[in-house]
Amino acid sequence: MTLAPQARTGFAALRQFVRRAPAVERCALCGVNVAPVHQHLVDLENRAMLCACDACAVLFSAKGETHYKRVPRRVRRMAELRLAEDQWENMAIPINMAFLYYNSRTGKPVAMYPSPAGAMESSLRLSAWDDIVQSSSALRAMESDVEALLVNRLSTESHEYYIAPIDECYKLVGLIRTHWRGLAGGAQVWTELANFFDALRDRAGTPVTEVLRA
Repeated sequence: MTLAPQARTGFAALRQFVRRAPAVERCALCGVNVAPVHQHLVDLENRAMLCACDACAVLFSAKGETHYKRVPRRVRRMAELRLAEDQWENMAIPINMAFLYYNSRTGKPVAMYPSPAGAMESSLRLSAWDDIVQSSSALRAMESDVEALLVNRLSTESHEYYIAPIDECYKLVGLIRTHWRGLAGGAQVWTELANFFDALRDRAGTPVTEVLRA
C-alpha cells in the first residue's frame, strides 16, 4: 500500500514527536509514575539508587534491618565544622571535594569524590573517619548508608561542610560527569557547581552550630 504525501508527512511528524517524548520515571517498587522531584531508596545489597513514590518510600522510614533504606530530604550545613589539613590528607582524596558515609553492610566508612568519569572511591581508614566524627554530635548521629558528610574545599577563602542526602551527593557526581569538558572542565561545569551549592545552601537554611570537641 502506497501512502499519500500528506499521510507520509503526518507519520514523520508523529515519529519525531515520539522520539522527543520525555522519559517518565516510575517507582521501582510499584511502577507508578513519579514526579520530577521524588523520593529515593538505597538498595543496601548493591548500593543502587531507586526512584520511589511517597507511598512506597514511607514503608522504609523506620530504622532497622531492611533490604531498602529511605533517603532523607533534610540538608544541614555545619557552620562550626573544620577539617585540619592533616585530617584531609589522611583521607587520600586527590581533589578538594568529596562525600563520606558509613556503609552498614560492610561496617566501614567510605569516601567518594566526583570525577569526569563518575564517582571514584578513595581508601579511608577507620581511624581517619573516627577522628572526624568524634568532634561532632551531628556527625555521630548521621544515618548510615543514606546520609553523607559533603565537603566542598574548592574555594581557597572558605570551606563548606554539609550533612546531605546521599542522592544529592550522586546528583553532584552526575552534574560533573555531564558538563565536564576538556582538561579544566570548561565554564559550564563551574557555573553548574555554583548553582548546585547555592541551592544546597537554600535548602539547609540556618547553619547548624554546636560546640565541637577539641
